[in-house]
Amino acid sequence: MSQKPRQIRQVVLDTETTGINPKEGHKIIEIGCVELINRRLTRNHFHVYLNPDREIDAGAIEVHGITNEFLKDKPRFANVVEDFMRFTQGAELIIHNAPFDVGFLNHELALLAGEERRVETNSTVFDTLAYARKKHPGARNSLDALCKRYGIDNSHRELHGALLDAEILADVYLLMTGGQASLLDEGDHTGNGGEQAIVRLSADRAPLKIIACSSEEELAHQQRLAKIAKVSGNCLWQQ
Repeated sequence: MSQKPRQIRQVVLDTETTGINPKEGHKIIEIGCVELINRRLTRNHFHVYLNPDREIDAGAIEVHGITNEFLKDKPRFANVVEDFMRFTQGAELIIHNAPFDVGFLNHELALLAGEERRVETNSTVFDTLAYARKKHPGARNSLDALCKRYGIDNSHRELHGALLDAEILADVYLLMTGGQASLLDEGDHTGNGGEQAIVRLSADRAPLKIIACSSEEELAHQQRLAKIAKVSGNCLWQQ
């Protein structure tokens, strides 16, 4: 009996914060995560806004547009930490400038009562910024710069947001680490760097039209598969 291929689970993560340095008391105000299984985006995601119990720096609001008023009725980190840790448990976290986000997450975890926990004991971490700097030395490697380099349309992003940036980073990561050239591609971090454009389609678009094949076309298709099987000894599409 053939074994099922091993599933590789990754979580692309981004955060928004009240400021730059957690050691100065700054806190996380948004966490956005999207899931990849075998380098394919799933519909599974984790997204929360958080009440930081402190004021947000004006400069930070200019970046992400999240206001103190908006966060007043949102949960605290302590209220969502178990859901977050379960969602990321055992996954490889894909983060752009990982020390920043991991530093904030570990700071939030350290503030909680009970057993000390850290992101690195719950998940492994892959830093796309460090990877991009090695792959493109001397070039700009911000998320916007990488979108431009890899032909990813991020024109719909007027402000930074954790979930939106995680979705964009997922596209960047897949192309930067080898592309997503095949439906069967499980890939790894050592791909050939093939570049192709990713443009997100609107969820409100009209459904695709389904055109059924005729009986003559179906017969021709089966005959073609039989010919492939005869020549090669195997035909994937007949299995």
